[in-house]
Amino acid sequence: MKDKYLKKRFDILSEDNIDFSILETMDFKYPAGNTVLTIRTKEFTSVCPWTGLPDTAELLITYSPFKKLVEMKSLKYYLLSFRNVGILQEHVVNRIINDLSTLLKPKYMEVEARFESRGGLDTVVKADYQNKIK
Repeated sequence: MKDKYLKKRFDILSEDNIDFSILETMDFKYPAGNTVLTIRTKEFTSVCPWTGLPDTAELLITYSPFKKLVEMKSLKYYLLSFRNVGILQEHVVNRIINDLSTLLKPKYMEVEARFESRGGLDTVVKADYQNKIK
């Protein structure tokens, strides 16, 4: 009976399926201020690159905008594009912060993912970005 589970394979998409091009921005009218935004979702999903089993996480994106804001619907579609992508949890956070900091060039950004338990282990991954604005 165990053998049927060992042979089961789920389709796993490559990181090329993460849709950076769908992200849109809006102008931020208050760049001199100290505005901080936190965007949270409990619905982030990617998959383990080895098993194809889902990795679910609460995702927090915190940033201090400079000239651009991310448009929320485009961000939702961008995050949904991770849905069937086989990607390590540590790589998820770094991919998101690299994509969003490239797009927005914020003053500061932090991305944190609180992944659900896998094998009894919880994982929290954080990455930050600091712009060298002159």
